[in-house]
Amino acid sequence: MSDIGFTAVLPEGWPRPRGYAQGVVTTGGRVLRVAGQTGVAPGAQHVAPDADFGAQFTQALANVVAVVQAAGGKAEHIVSLRAYLTQIGDFNAHGAAVGAAWGASLGRHFPAMTIVGVTALLDPAARVEIEAEAVLP
Repeated sequence: MSDIGFTAVLPEGWPRPRGYAQGVVTTGGRVLRVAGQTGVAPGAQHVAPDADFGAQFTQALANVVAVVQAAGGKAEHIVSLRAYLTQIGDFNAHGAAVGAAWGASLGRHFPAMTIVGVTALLDPAARVEIEAEAVLP
């Protein structure tokens, strides 16, 4: 990342987390806050009722990156993600799909991340919603 500074923060003695950073420090740039994105395919109005968690996570993360790109940024400008899940166990149960989605959208970039269990999302078919913050050049 040559246009903004991004440094992961890890308190001394803590083990390195897998797939995210405990915190990040950024320098330079403008802050973009991305609204919660669900697994709605571009051009659709709602999440497909038969879309499984892996497909929804993949599309939601791709939608986050699409918003960042529309603002002139790149996936590596994302500094924070929050994922809201209607079934908290889905994240681990579908780990292979989550990993594949991560690799396709973020590669080896690991921003700070929070996962929250919720009882429902606005779209009744949605099982995941992801919001983000990015620092753009």
